[in-house]
Formats: sequence, structure tokens, C-alpha cells
Amino acid sequence: MNVGRLSPSAANIVVPTIVGCALFMQTLDSTVIATALPVIARAMDQPPIRLNLAITSYLLSLAVFIPISGWVADRFGARSVFRTAIALFTFGSIFCGLSSTLSELVLARVLQGFGGAMMVPVGRLVVLRIVPKSGLVDAMSYLTIPAVLGPVLGPPIGGFIVTYSSWRWIFFMNVPIAILGMILVTLYIPDIKEEQTIPLDLRGFVLTGIGLSGLVFGFETIGRAMVPAGLVMTVMTAGGLCTGLYVLHARRIDYPIVDMTLMKIPTFAASVLGGGLARMGIGALPFLLAMLLQLVFGLNPFASGLITFTGAVGALTMKFTVGPIVRRFGFRSVLISNGLISALILISYAMFRPGIPKSLMIGVLLAGGFFRSLQFTCLNTVAYADISPPMMSGASTLSSMAQQLFLSLGVTVAALVLHVSLAMRASTTLNANDFAAAFVVIGLLALVSTLFFVPLEHHAGAEVSGHQPLPAIAREVPQAD
Repeated sequence: MNVGRLSPSAANIVVPTIVGCALFMQTLDSTVIATALPVIARAMDQPPIRLNLAITSYLLSLAVFIPISGWVADRFGARSVFRTAIALFTFGSIFCGLSSTLSELVLARVLQGFGGAMMVPVGRLVVLRIVPKSGLVDAMSYLTIPAVLGPVLGPPIGGFIVTYSSWRWIFFMNVPIAILGMILVTLYIPDIKEEQTIPLDLRGFVLTGIGLSGLVFGFETIGRAMVPAGLVMTVMTAGGLCTGLYVLHARRIDYPIVDMTLMKIPTFAASVLGGGLARMGIGALPFLLAMLLQLVFGLNPFASGLITFTGAVGALTMKFTVGPIVRRFGFRSVLISNGLISALILISYAMFRPGIPKSLMIGVLLAGGFFRSLQFTCLNTVAYADISPPMMSGASTLSSMAQQLFLSLGVTVAALVLHVSLAMRASTTLNANDFAAAFVVIGLLALVSTLFFVPLEHHAGAEVSGHQPLPAIAREVPQAD
């Protein structure tokens, strides 16, 4: 394959890094807006907790449009779709910066989500088709290092902007990053497309879109006074019904938009389901930490960002150790043991109180970032260990859709726990105990996620990890003379 202007060995490094830069822009945007939510809420005269709609709408848009990303890339070419996606994400960012009401911001975030739905899965598909499985762990590290820099830089940059300038610049700063990304894509990303494209499953796209949006809308608004309870239940019922109809529909056609037969592959299913529960915590953390530090601790956004970015620093340091760790212990052992550690650290965030030493808080956040990053790098890699080349497009699509759905649900669950805690106290002001309850809930979900990794075989994903279990060797017992 002629990969732009690169040799095959260079492409194994450069292409994942370029795709990772798209992830950088996406994660930077997500963490920046989480830090700025209270300030944007005041500017728009909205309750701070209601601004989680700006996060949820973006994640929901990703979940709805990701299913068609693989088909669009095969049909129109990965490079063209990738560039167009970056452009759409950039236009969405501009409209976010120009928004003056919550409704306008939510609509602009939906446009951003549409661009993101094409940007990341298509880029990852390019990586999966270029890099051999034996080099996938290292390629995923190159892919995710730029993405990890987003959370590292997002909180302090976002805090600095909203503290000393207008919050609108948190969206406008995506423009120069996007321009650079489009230039690199043009130079180095191959225009991969299939010679023959299967028909678009339009009915499946409609069913999954209505199903996912209905369910997430219901989870987002249930138990609140924002929408009448009867309407919430109606929308959730419609979402559940459409989701069930899609499952039946997918069994009757040869080209479903979401190939559910992939869930029969143990490593892929464990990554999607177990990883999904763990990702709910990742989706909730920026939202919870930013609000806790600003509304309870009384910190300004910049000071809040300087504390929360330490978790991403821990994640960044892990990226250089993931290869030796999985080669030594294998995916199954790492996912189980490291998953338990990550969940317990997440639960420990419940001890955060205004009087806690800052050094202790930073140390816990640093450790949490390290172990969570190890977990998700393994999950993102083992998912494709047993996927054949013809199924890579469908696997990337389904995995991306599930990831974003669970991230969205994480924000929803966290916000719901805060609302329930407020209602139980008959209060309208959040305190540390409300956030402690939310951290415990998402930590317990991460704890349950480890159960999905127990059934995996001990050598699961060995072709990708390079882990070779020691064979049982029959040793002859020396005989006495």
C-alpha cells in the first residue's frame, strides 16, 4: 500500500499519530468545556447542572452518526471523509463560540458531534488496515498519546481562558488545530476505499438513531423537572422499542448497519461491554470534578484545571509502559487486576472534601489517570485482536458507537445521582456529599466491569500482545543412586 509519502515502517508511526491529533482536538474540546460549564451557565443564566446538556448532546450526536462512518469511508474514501469531518467539527466549534443561548449551544454541539462521528472511527479504521496485528499495541500507543494530551492541556487552558478572557475562545481555538490537521491528512493519510460497497442499511440507521437518542434523552431527563414525566417515559419507550426492532431487523439482512454478530467474538464483546461500564466513569469525571472544585471548593476555573489535569499527566506517563506490561502479563490478567485497582481509586474520589490536603488529592488523581489509561489502552487494542480484515470496518464502527454511548450515559448517570442526592436532602445547593455519592456509583460500575474479563482465555489476544504463557513442562525427578 502506498501510504502517502511515507515508507511502510514510518506509516506505522506517523499515521496513528495524525489520527491521534484528531483525537487531541476532540478530547481537548471535551475537557475544556467541562471546566468552563459553570462560567457558561452564568453567562447564559442557566443552572450549572443543566449545562451537562452541552456535553450529552455532543456525545449523543456521536452515538447516532457513528454507525454510518464505516460505510461512508468505504464509499467515498477515508481521506476525503476524514478531511470533511474535521471541517464539520470546526464549523460546529465556531457556532458554539457564537452561541448566546443554551439551545443554540446544544445545536452547535450536535454539529460538532456529527463531525466527530466521522473523524475518529474513520481515522482508526485507517490505522487498523495499515498496521499488522503484531504492531497494534505500539500503534495504539502512538494513536492515543496525542489524545491524552487533550485532557492534560484542556483543564488549565480552559480554566485560564474563562478566568482571564471570554469562554467563547475555548471553541475558537479549535480552528488553527483543525487547519493543521487537514494539511497533515492531505499529505500523509491514504485514500482507502472499497472497490465494492455494500448497500446502505437506511432502515437500520433510522432505527438505531431513534433508539439510541430516545434512550439517552430519557436517561438525561428522568427524575428532573426539565421535561414532563409522561413525555420522558414515552420517548424512552420509543427508544427501547426501536432498539429491539433493530436487533430483529439486523438478523434478517446481509448488510446491517451495525453488525451484532461481532458480539459473538469473546475479546470484542468483553471490550465493548466491560469497557463500556468502565467508560461511564471516564465520561462523568470531567463533569464531576470541574463542578466539585468550583462549586464546593470555591476555586476559579484556572485553579480547578491545574488540579484536575494531573490525572491526565498520569495517563500520559503510562503510554510508554503499556507494551512491556501486556507482553509480560497478557490482556486478561491486566484487564482484571488493573480494572479492580482503577475502580477502587475512582471510588476513593468520594473522600474529596474542601479540607483535604491538595497534595493527597493530586496524588490520587495522578494514580487514577495512570491505571485508567492502562485499562483503556488494553481495551482499545484487544477489541481487534480476533477481528478478520473484512470485519474491521464494522468492528470499528460498533466499538466507536458503544464507546460514545457509554460516555454519554456516564454524564447522565452522574447528573442523575446529583439530582437524586439533592432531592433526598430537599436542597438546591450541591455539597461534597452529593459528589461523593456520584463517585461511588460510577466506581461501582467500573468494579462490575471486571466481571466481563474473567471468562476470557488466558492467552486471549496473544497475537496482538506478544504474551506467550509458559508451557507446562514435565520435569523428570532425579533418581537417587
